[in-house]
Amino acid sequence: MDESTARLAEQLKNNPAMLRSLMQSRDGQMLMQMLTQGDHGAGLQQAVQAAARGNTAQMTQMVQRIMQSPDGAALIERINKAVQK
Repeated sequence: MDESTARLAEQLKNNPAMLRSLMQSRDGQMLMQMLTQGDHGAGLQQAVQAAARGNTAQMTQMVQRIMQSPDGAALIERINKAVQK
């Protein structure tokens, strides 16, 4: 995960209202679709549980997979910009 994505994750963790707003947005919905694609959310659920215990490796891998596609990278960039406003 690059520095800007790590900063985004930290901002969202510390600001539940911002996170709620993001998840209700079109980009947030697209992100959820990408994160749950293929296994109906089982991988995301495991990654969230591991992150809650302090192990963010699975979540980092999921975000890196998304960012490997042009559409996923553009989505993460839009989310980063929206959160910085």
